[in-house]
Amino acid sequence: MTYETSETSALSAAGTRAVSASRGLRWNKVPEVTVYFWIIKVLCTTVGETAADLLNEKAGLGLPGVSLLMSALLAVVLVVQFRTGAYRAGVYWLAVALISVVGTLISDNLTDNMGVPLATSTTVFAIVLAVVFVVWYRRERTLSIHSVDTTSRESFYWLAVLFTFALGTAAGDLVSERMDLGYWLAALLFALAIAAVALAHFKLGLDAVWSFWIAYILTRPLGASIGDYLSQPTGDGGVGLGTVITSALFLAVILGLVVYLSVTRKDVTEPQRTARHAA
Repeated sequence: MTYETSETSALSAAGTRAVSASRGLRWNKVPEVTVYFWIIKVLCTTVGETAADLLNEKAGLGLPGVSLLMSALLAVVLVVQFRTGAYRAGVYWLAVALISVVGTLISDNLTDNMGVPLATSTTVFAIVLAVVFVVWYRRERTLSIHSVDTTSRESFYWLAVLFTFALGTAAGDLVSERMDLGYWLAALLFALAIAAVALAHFKLGLDAVWSFWIAYILTRPLGASIGDYLSQPTGDGGVGLGTVITSALFLAVILGLVVYLSVTRKDVTEPQRTARHAA
């Protein structure tokens, strides 16, 4: 019986990627959509809500200052993400966590600092996201996340992700404001909406790509409602854990899942053959 060391495993993986490249294969830069994907996505959206509130309260920079700081951090992480040759769980999910914070801050700045009505910002974000999808499809002929294997497609992907977070934030706040729901009822409403999308996909044949992106948008207000429910004072309808404890708790769970996926590679997709080498 032989035991493979972590160093040997890393060298083996590197060798596999080198062989794949030489055979005209391209590695997808995003994970396989599994139950782990959706769990971490919701957790990241929750952290995006609570971390944005925490930074705004404690950093003393105000919304504009915090927005600039988090945008700079996101830019650095995205540079690292683009420079990787394949999906890396740690880098990818760090980018998602940061982009969830930035997307929240964009919406909050428009509402709190510029006085833009939530209905207006929701409409604008929806239009911008639609434009991103149209340009992405016209250029690449696909919106599938199973083929995010070029710089162009990855650029469109992260741009779409950013505006799904901004749209989800504005739309979620708009729904909560208009319907005057409590935190847990709002979370239940968005969870039911996601379940309806899943049902439409698996039972009624709703296109997989559109099912994914609709659910992706809806997870943002779902995570925000969960975060608010846990962090807000009991007098306001929350549990009263506070933004520090809530953020730390969810970050710990995210870290544990990302480490698990980094080790097991359960969410790594097989490399795709380039058109030039395809049969």
